[in-house]
Parts: sequence; C-alpha cells; structure tokens
Amino acid sequence: MNTQLYPTDLTDSQWNIIQALIPPPKPGGRPRSLDVRLVVNAILYVVVGGIQWRMLPKDYPKWQSVYSYFRAWKKAGVWRRIHDTLRARLRQRVGRHKQPTAGCLDSQSVKTTAVPGLRGFDNGKLVKGRKRHLLVDTLGLVMAVVVTAASVQDREGARLLLSQLGGACKKLRLVWVDGSYRGQLVGWVAGHFRFRLRVVLRSDDQKGFVVLPRRWVVERTFAWLNNHRRLSKDYEGQVSTSEAMIYIAMIRLMLRRLARD
Repeated sequence: MNTQLYPTDLTDSQWNIIQALIPPPKPGGRPRSLDVRLVVNAILYVVVGGIQWRMLPKDYPKWQSVYSYFRAWKKAGVWRRIHDTLRARLRQRVGRHKQPTAGCLDSQSVKTTAVPGLRGFDNGKLVKGRKRHLLVDTLGLVMAVVVTAASVQDREGARLLLSQLGGACKKLRLVWVDGSYRGQLVGWVAGHFRFRLRVVLRSDDQKGFVVLPRRWVVERTFAWLNNHRRLSKDYEGQVSTSEAMIYIAMIRLMLRRLARD
C-alpha cells in the first residue's frame, strides 16, 4: 500500500529507518496529537519544493505546527544528530568505518532574498548573499556545515567550521582543499588538530575544464544540495535555519540510499 501523499514523502521503509531517531514527547506534557510522520513529510515538502511554510498543502498538519516542530528540533540539535547517525550507518553499509578519516573542504556562495538577515558580498564570485562552508567525507556525505555572510573569506569560514567539529570527526587525519585555503590556515590547523590540510592546485599547463583529484567530491555535494529548491538560494532569516535545511536535505538523500535494499 502506497502511503505517500506527495513524491517527497517518506516511504514506509524510509520511515522505519528514521522513526526511532525522532525525539519522544516531553514527559509530563500534553500527549502528542500530531502524526509525526506527516510533520516530517511536510518539512521535506518545504525543503525539496522550495515553498513558503504558509503554502503547505492542507493534507499536512497546520503550517504553524510543522514549523514549530522544525524550529524546536533545530534548536535542540535533533537534525544534526539524526544526520550524523544516518551518515555512520550509510558508511558502514558501503564497508567504511563509521567515522571518516579523510574529507574535502570548500565553500559555495549563494544569493539571498529580501528576507532580513546576515548577508555580504563575495568579491570573487560577485555574489551578494551568504556562503556555505562544507566539510564532506570521501563519499560526499556532509561532516559539518557553517553558513556565513558571503563576504567572509574561505580561510576564516574554515576556522569557524573546523572549530565546531565534534566527536564524529575524531578520526579525521587529512582534508583536501583548494588554493584559497593556503597560508596561515595550514599552520593553524596543524597546531590545533590531529589532521592536516592538503592543497590541491590546478596545473598551470591545464586549459579548459579539468576535474581535479579529490576536490570534485565536495562539488558533487553542492550539486546534490541544489536539487532541493529551498537551497537554490538562501531564503532563511537565520543562518542556523540555513544549516538545518542542509542537514535535512542530506538526511533525505541518505534515507533513500539506506532504504534501497
């Protein structure tokens, strides 16, 4: 029996994977009256479809209730915990250790809208908006993300991101980066972490488009994110919401892979 209202809804097998990771109701409070699966499906509908919260179809719970769950789980770090758990499972599914030992770091500048919030101008990309700093493993799965104003330099964004790495990255030993991360950042990383940065540069003899070793992995991840219309620009008022949207997009991607069998 097909229980999907819309193509973005979770299948039964996908829901079975994530259901145990959903926070239970708070003890002593009112009993949970909403179908949490419908709440998750509604959030996915927003992220994939790129619509406003107020435009959720009537088949889902009221948009105020859906947004309330999204916001509460964002503030409690639930989306990040679900994401990290699924990443570990997916890595083990393909025969990798659950904790990555190598990764790739890069940034993506995206335009913002008229929604108030942090923004800046990226002189290199000529983009007014925000910058997504992403660290991914060798499979392209996100390890950490930080969203800043587009005016923040890649090296400074990397410092912010690397300073927030948790225990899931404790086995990390090598991170590939492009030339914009050269200089003092390499020494700073060597002095503060157990991993090191390796700069991958384009040869002066190369002409036209060339796929550079390792660096293409994070570029592919940015392409995955762009398949979600809510991430085609940064529509959010708060950068913490932007980061949560990225984790949700990756949760959806990983659930689809885990539920293939």
